[in-house]
Amino acid sequence: MRRLEETRAAAARRFAELGFPTPRAEEWRFTNVAPIANTRFVEAPAPAPLPEEARAHLETLGWGGLRLVFLNGRFAPELSSVRPGKGIVACSLLAADGAAARHLARYAAFDQHAFVAWNTASFADGAYVEIPKGVVLDEPVELLFLTVGAAEPVVAHPRVLIVVGPQTQAPIVEAYAGAGGRYLTNAVTEIVAGDGAVIDHYRLQLEHEAAFHFGTVQAQIGRDTTLSTLSIALGAELARNDVGAVLSEGASAWLNGLYIAGGTQHTDHHTVIDHARPRGTSYELYKGILAGRSSAVFNGRIIVRKDAQKTDSKQTNKNLVLSEDATINTKPELRIFADDVRCTHGATIGQLDPDAIFYLASRGIAQQEARELLTHAFARDLIERIRLQPLAAYL
Repeated sequence: MRRLEETRAAAARRFAELGFPTPRAEEWRFTNVAPIANTRFVEAPAPAPLPEEARAHLETLGWGGLRLVFLNGRFAPELSSVRPGKGIVACSLLAADGAAARHLARYAAFDQHAFVAWNTASFADGAYVEIPKGVVLDEPVELLFLTVGAAEPVVAHPRVLIVVGPQTQAPIVEAYAGAGGRYLTNAVTEIVAGDGAVIDHYRLQLEHEAAFHFGTVQAQIGRDTTLSTLSIALGAELARNDVGAVLSEGASAWLNGLYIAGGTQHTDHHTVIDHARPRGTSYELYKGILAGRSSAVFNGRIIVRKDAQKTDSKQTNKNLVLSEDATINTKPELRIFADDVRCTHGATIGQLDPDAIFYLASRGIAQQEARELLTHAFARDLIERIRLQPLAAYL
């Protein structure tokens, strides 16, 4: 408990020093957080009664596994479904303070990231999941975070710590949604994976259209471990998602993402894959679909350390722009300090193929339906990578 208090105090001091980032910082060049910096947020209270929109999320965002539900950042045991077994621990983060102390705030560094510092200093509660060595889960661990707006702008700081033992196989789903009002969800997730583990991590951002969402996922991957992540970003007026992974020897990381924005939405994705040891493999594919006057940012960085020989890494960002007023800023990066590696990266921006639309029209398909079919096909290969079939069907 003492270490947590010291960490919170250090994070609060660092947040005061950093302040909110501005477009003058390279990492925030295309994302202006002035609407957040200029808003006075209060801590989100426990909603009572639960709005109908939030209850609808409870019904649709569920795939039959162990389930922890959080309302405005606080654990809601009455809405959760915890079936203990196989030595799995799934509980409120505050209830697991002793067990969580070894890992909490050790991977998602707050020294250079203001929103991580703010979360670390301010989180009221969160989820703690520990899966012991050798456990194979057939059903997912589900973490659902609902934020409900109020008469004045509110903020919730969900925190997640997932500890996976060696030779473990586990699908994990994080979902963020909300109801009504102006609110900010500022979430941080840390994943620690033992040697030889296989983890499928899905993250759904489905916030209310007037909301703000900032999310950070940082994973520490053991030797010969495989981590597969899929980030789906659909909601929020302004959103940013940071995903990072540090790979040990022989580890594999598959980072995938799909972002869809319309109207005046802005969505930002930053990823960092850090090959810290030899013989690591990483494949990254992020796709974006933009309509209306929406805007998006993708910044993907691959780092290959000096000792990380025999690294194999590929990064791709593809964007489909459906409107002349939509904009995308994409920046794939390679930072290579080893000499025996195979690394590639690339980005594309395009529109729907008019020849394909004409071909479908010649087969009796209306133009709007043809556009929808082609747009759906653009995203489909990412959805088909989901091994959790009920989730794939939902998306």
